[in-house]
Amino acid sequence: MLLSALLRKAKIEYNGADCEVSRVICDSRAAESGALFVCITGFASDGHAYAERAYALGCRAFLAEKPLDLPPDAVVVLQDNTRKALAKVSAAYYDFPAEKLKVIGITGTKGKTTISLMLSQILSQNGIPAGYIGSNGVDFGGNHYDTKNTTPESLDLHYYFDRMVQAGMQAVVLEVSSQALYLDRVYGIPFAAVAFTNLAHDHIGGIEHPTFEHYRDAKKKLFTEYDASFAVYNAEDANSAYMLDGCTALSNSFGLHAGDVYSTEIEPFLESGVLGISFTAHALSETCKVRLPMPGEFSVANALCAIALARRFGVSLAESAASLAHMAAAGRFEIVPTQLPAVFVIDYAHNGFSMTSALTTLRAYAPKRLWCVTGSVGGRTQSRRAEIGEAVSLHADMAVLTADNPDFEDPLAICEEIHAAFARDIPCECIADRAEAIRYVVENVREGDIVLLAGKGHEKYQLIRGGNLPFSERALIEKYAMKAAAELV
Repeated sequence: MLLSALLRKAKIEYNGADCEVSRVICDSRAAESGALFVCITGFASDGHAYAERAYALGCRAFLAEKPLDLPPDAVVVLQDNTRKALAKVSAAYYDFPAEKLKVIGITGTKGKTTISLMLSQILSQNGIPAGYIGSNGVDFGGNHYDTKNTTPESLDLHYYFDRMVQAGMQAVVLEVSSQALYLDRVYGIPFAAVAFTNLAHDHIGGIEHPTFEHYRDAKKKLFTEYDASFAVYNAEDANSAYMLDGCTALSNSFGLHAGDVYSTEIEPFLESGVLGISFTAHALSETCKVRLPMPGEFSVANALCAIALARRFGVSLAESAASLAHMAAAGRFEIVPTQLPAVFVIDYAHNGFSMTSALTTLRAYAPKRLWCVTGSVGGRTQSRRAEIGEAVSLHADMAVLTADNPDFEDPLAICEEIHAAFARDIPCECIADRAEAIRYVVENVREGDIVLLAGKGHEKYQLIRGGNLPFSERALIEKYAMKAAAELV
């Protein structure tokens, strides 16, 4: 395709020199002859600085925000905002695949992943094949891809949308992070429906958002700048009114005890090592009992949001309840079955708010002892460490502090920072090696204990000194539990 034709299709004005374009890229390492290189300014590096490298590797077409010092055969198209330009040319290059899907966007501080996974399962099991894109990667039609960000770059999004269309998907449920909205990764996507889960102080500082207001206003864009025809919001979150102010979509609300979709008769259950919760869901004129194999009232709230969205696409409450009865979300209160008389739970809780929520939820199941195995990421969000320490000390009986994704920081020093913030004295071990920490816990649990392994969630790696090393928390639990169970016989 000629560059001029691609830009015309993307509705970018251009009347200059032309060249052939066979690919769109924004990473100079992928540069080759025929590629259009879009120069993006990032937090750590500026794509404009890599234009010469891209040229040397064969690129002759460039989108940039400032002039580039390149040989005269390079075609440079200047744009005010190359992030938006990347979104536009990516959509055009793949022939606007988002327009061929029902795109459903979920934003909020907590619940995005679980709600998105719930909704994609509900839709897929009720006649609307749906893909998923978010923290747990990309899933559709039996295909799985790992992703670096909760919401991938626009170029990658449209690639996955195109793959989904080719695979016969009719919908995609997309976790929309504040960064994705702030950095225009979802610019131009025609959302059929959007949802707001809740809002709390998170992702503030460092390379993320400078203030809470900046974080909040980034999320608000999904409801005021994307012209979705339907919106769902949390009736029990005080920020919902602000989020929906200026939103023109038809809207429904959800909440544990209030909203268009709400619950009554909430009861936790523990059966055969499975922690779950049952409730009666009320959705306008429908009422149905739901048995969810995931613990906690926040799981009920997540399910209600998914139910409210599914109704918009013709799925009844009873149909949603049937799908939710077999729900499992990797790394989100994921139960790891073992032969030991204790329960092991993997969750992504990684700040004070989510840690408190996770531990208090598990406390409702009356464990003999409630363990927490956790750490904190290195190189950023240092403020979380004090929150985590306070939450663990107040709500757990036993603590094992260990590595999360330490990167270039000393994991033992991170553990000591967390321990220094303990608000009360509880038994605590600091074991820098996370595999060793898991082995220690498995070897020391007793009948009736519940163990929360927090922070890693679905991740299958550890970030250590700049590299992603393979790491499966679930596999380690199973390995050490099998050995411990054999020794009990």
